[in-house]
Amino acid sequence: MDSVAIDRFEAGRGRLASLAYRLLGSAADAEDAVQDAFLRWQAADRDRIEVPEAWLTRVVTNLCLDQLRSAHARHERAAGDLLPEPLLQGDPMLGPADTVEQRDSVSLAVLTVMQRLAPVERAAYVLREAFCYPHAEIAGILDISESASQQHVHRARRRVAAERRGGGAEVDPASARRVVEEFLTATTSGRVDRLVAMLTADATAVSDGAGLARRLLRLTGPEQIAANVRAGFRPTPAKIRLAGGTPVLYIAEVNGAPAVLALVDGRVRGAVVLDLRDGKVAGLCGIAAAGRLARLDAAWQRLDNVPPAVAGW
Repeated sequence: MDSVAIDRFEAGRGRLASLAYRLLGSAADAEDAVQDAFLRWQAADRDRIEVPEAWLTRVVTNLCLDQLRSAHARHERAAGDLLPEPLLQGDPMLGPADTVEQRDSVSLAVLTVMQRLAPVERAAYVLREAFCYPHAEIAGILDISESASQQHVHRARRRVAAERRGGGAEVDPASARRVVEEFLTATTSGRVDRLVAMLTADATAVSDGAGLARRLLRLTGPEQIAANVRAGFRPTPAKIRLAGGTPVLYIAEVNGAPAVLALVDGRVRGAVVLDLRDGKVAGLCGIAAAGRLARLDAAWQRLDNVPPAVAGW
């Protein structure tokens, strides 16, 4: 392959990886899809490809659709793999992030809802909301009619809005940090009543059960969520043995949302990501499966002198 063809592919690699991540919810799987697309680009008759960007977008999208359909048919994924892979803010795979819709499309709350959409519905939604493709182009990419594209996007938007229940409003970093600090104070002090007061009446939570559950744990309502969160943050000898030491808690930004990271011996062992609404917590996503935290942990290791929010359990 000549250098011009390689350069043309590499110029769009970041956009393709971001598309694949939104579709698959996994950075590692997204990178594999992009590499497969590169191999197809390498083998293609490139002189016959009029618009390389459109061609590559179609290839990556359909590679992701094949993977989503295959995983759905096998029912083989562990609970931890059913949640999106969290990425530390600044990870290039999170882009583009110029509009509210683009930023929201990569939030863990939306990615979690999208896990439950039909593959083609998910693809239409991502192409429209995150990459601003017109329905005519989405129809060509997915080999459907333009009206079908409109219907898929409409249903996906309605599903996302219904399940988020108004969450996801943009919050400035300073306000978000204050909410997380209050959340940590409530959870680590044992004041369940304070934690209940921080949650919206329709709050929801989802977790992979410290990376050990065989299926996702879903909670609803402030009392149930607060009791489980407090139990999860309560230190016990068994938990410390399981974690391999005493966790240190940090506040971070993950997929555009405030989060609490639990580190043991300097490595990220768990993440709790908060979805905020009107100064309260409308949603929680807890991830501890090691395979879902590797990229976030690698990014965290590159940061310097981040002070802990809670130095020890």
